[in-house]
Amino acid sequence: MSSQQSTPRQMTPVLMDNEEVTTSTSAHESELAHPRNRLVSDVFTDSEEQRSLPSRPQSPNHAEPLERNEQPQGSHFAFKNPNLAREFHPKIDAFETAELLYVKTRMSEGNIDSLMDLWNQTGDAPFSTHEDLYNAIDALSLGDIPWESFLVQYHDDEIPDPNRPRPQWMSDVHEVFYRNPRLVVRDMLMNPDFNQGMDFAPHRVFDESDNRQYDNMMSGNWVWDQADEIAEDASTHGSMFVPIILGSDKTTVSVATGHTEYYPLYLSIGNLHNNIRRAHRGGVMLIGFLAIAKTEKQYSNSAEFRRFRRQLFHTSLARILSPLQPGMSVPEVVLCADGHYRWAIYGLGPYIADYPEQVLISGIVQNWCPRCTAHKDDLDASSSIPRTTEHNKDIGELLNLGELWREYGLVGDVEPFTSEFPRANIHELLSPDLLHQLIKGTFKDHLVEWVNAYIQKKHPGAAGQAILDDIDRRMAAAPSFTDLRRFPQGRGFKQWTGDDSKALMKVYLSAIEGYVPNQMLRAIGAFLEFCYIARHDAITEKTLEDLEDALARFHRYRKVFQDEGIRAGFSLPRQHAASHYPEMIRLFGAPNGLCSSITEAKHIKAVKEPWRRSNRNKPLKQMLLTNQRLDKLAAARVYFTALGKLERSKLGTSLKMIDLKGSLDDISTDINQPRFSELVRKFLYFQLATNHSESEAESDVALSDLPLLRSLVVYLHHSASSIFFAPSDHCGIQGMRNEQIRSTYAWRKGASRQDCILVDTSGGGDKGLPMCGYTIGRALLLFSFTYAGKFCPCALVWWFVLSDDLGRRDKDTGMYLVEREYRDHQPHLAVIHTDTILRPVHLVPYFGKEPVPRDLSHDDSLNYFQLFYVNKFADHHSFELL
Repeated sequence: MSSQQSTPRQMTPVLMDNEEVTTSTSAHESELAHPRNRLVSDVFTDSEEQRSLPSRPQSPNHAEPLERNEQPQGSHFAFKNPNLAREFHPKIDAFETAELLYVKTRMSEGNIDSLMDLWNQTGDAPFSTHEDLYNAIDALSLGDIPWESFLVQYHDDEIPDPNRPRPQWMSDVHEVFYRNPRLVVRDMLMNPDFNQGMDFAPHRVFDESDNRQYDNMMSGNWVWDQADEIAEDASTHGSMFVPIILGSDKTTVSVATGHTEYYPLYLSIGNLHNNIRRAHRGGVMLIGFLAIAKTEKQYSNSAEFRRFRRQLFHTSLARILSPLQPGMSVPEVVLCADGHYRWAIYGLGPYIADYPEQVLISGIVQNWCPRCTAHKDDLDASSSIPRTTEHNKDIGELLNLGELWREYGLVGDVEPFTSEFPRANIHELLSPDLLHQLIKGTFKDHLVEWVNAYIQKKHPGAAGQAILDDIDRRMAAAPSFTDLRRFPQGRGFKQWTGDDSKALMKVYLSAIEGYVPNQMLRAIGAFLEFCYIARHDAITEKTLEDLEDALARFHRYRKVFQDEGIRAGFSLPRQHAASHYPEMIRLFGAPNGLCSSITEAKHIKAVKEPWRRSNRNKPLKQMLLTNQRLDKLAAARVYFTALGKLERSKLGTSLKMIDLKGSLDDISTDINQPRFSELVRKFLYFQLATNHSESEAESDVALSDLPLLRSLVVYLHHSASSIFFAPSDHCGIQGMRNEQIRSTYAWRKGASRQDCILVDTSGGGDKGLPMCGYTIGRALLLFSFTYAGKFCPCALVWWFVLSDDLGRRDKDTGMYLVEREYRDHQPHLAVIHTDTILRPVHLVPYFGKEPVPRDLSHDDSLNYFQLFYVNKFADHHSFELL
């Protein structure tokens, strides 16, 4: 960064020839230098004309591989390294031992030495000491991208005033550590583990109803427009576009020992599918630690220090990303995960950040919108226009710094890092942030706090606190369900995590029903719908209409907080951000692939755990070394897996049995269900008999017509697995979710548990029917038997019915209400085949106006209450179905 730029900088980086933090060397520079000269001459035989590929308007896959013929399996660039095969080979167990001790168990150095000593007494340990193990990891060349650093210091041209003391921050030298982002990107592109989860060209997806669908980033309009611009330039025509996704956020590793903060910078590429980025399989990489400028309190609010702090960020980021700059204008050859080489053009893509970070990145004033020019006092005004680099430049030439600040919320004396790079409008590139804008921001920090304020205003003192305590007990009374977080001690946490807020969203609406006006229920219900729609894995134009409808309802109903005197207005940046979501989804695809929860989760592996492994004496360099070793082992795992030397786990699911088995009559007595034998016989009658009518009801069947089962042996089971496709939820990389349905009278030495289930009794899945045509039952028993040589896994269920005869949702919460079904004053029970069970379903009580008994356990809720909401907010798959 030169100080001779059009916009004066308040400091310039002092670049020095610092030694690398680690002693390892990298093979990248020699192998990847001058890719046009080296790789093209060695690999390609096509003529220059043959490498000129058709533009995207003529061909959907304009980023075609340069090498037309399919390469042999395993011909990836990484596999051509002759040294790697000798590292950890042929003793593959040495690698697995290193991975177990360093990655999985994080064993201390002393314990590693002790383990190796014990191992050597009875066999040949793969390492002699912890130093031997560390040296073996450091010797790996795969994944070896060394850490570098540069120095940054405040600089101005003014002559110091001897009568004015110079603040210490002006003399402080800041060291910024980073890894070459170009090498990181190239490693990502050629990672064979990403072969099935990488897009090499923009594409447009349409569903069966011809609705445009947005999912992964390459399905969005922004990438499409970037590819158009690249295709129009003859020098870049036909190149694959590689969007560079960045993310940064300060994180605290220890409050007790002095509020130790770090400022990590992460990188990903937009070609990766969202589920890979969320799964943390190397799809998001740590590439830097930014400097944090600090000063005494008397200077912390000075204009000079705040300006320096902002420019420190932008100058450091521009310097770190500078290795990518040539490849943003001149294509370079890269190896891709599918084994093909392609010309690639890099470009700055979305930036993942929470609102304070967005303020810093975009150079705006706090409480303004970083994407549009709406005034901070009326952010939802319709007269605003999008912020652009050109617009900033135009108004910067007409207005002074004070006018820019007051009228446009623009910090005019800071040069954003994007000014160094082509095709980069930072205001457009700020990604939607589900976690901080919607979940923790609008829901937890706004709506929940407003509800608390309303209750305390309407019921001052002890009465209001008693209501809040009862709301806590209501949430604690929610029946058990997969991934359901409990709040047994209320919501009085000192620090809320994103997971806490997500868990609260699942049970909050039903818990406040009866204590707040219906308009508040509708406002919160509408906002929850907006959140769950925005968190879908794939969003269509029809879904966007639903999203906009939910937002409009939220804006309409939230006025109740104003009417009740809780809020004076709603000009709040995080709530206002929701109005930009339809536009951002069309630009970048589904927001769940660009959420700050991805970088926050990365903090744990990249910052907090390495810090805990350090000796706390100048820990940053130790943390860098730990990260480099972890990356090497991760890259080695991909390499050995691709070679077939590491077999993936083939463990399947099993149906666990308990000791109880016996005849139908014995089981009937043990579980206190006198009709159990009759119900099993009716099940077999309808399953196996061929002489009954399709419309024949259970009540029409005479007992004498049912099969006799005197010698039948029945086995009872703890649980059954339900496997279904739910890509929007936290699940496997292919979007398959496995949930356990439990039915036991002694669960974990505690109370009995019988989960509720969603059953397909008559061709469910019709979205035009209530609950998509599915029926709800409670699994009182899971059992199996063999009859006439056929294995029958079954469930004894107690049916629930909709409380509304017309099958309508509750108008205030938007959820269905169900109740247990009785026939002739007896529970309506049935035996069903487990193949008819779609998945578990969560029921939460309708509490009415009566306080929850203090001694009521969540284990008893399904027995104690009569009416239940079908909780569509339990998970995303439930929301899509219910």
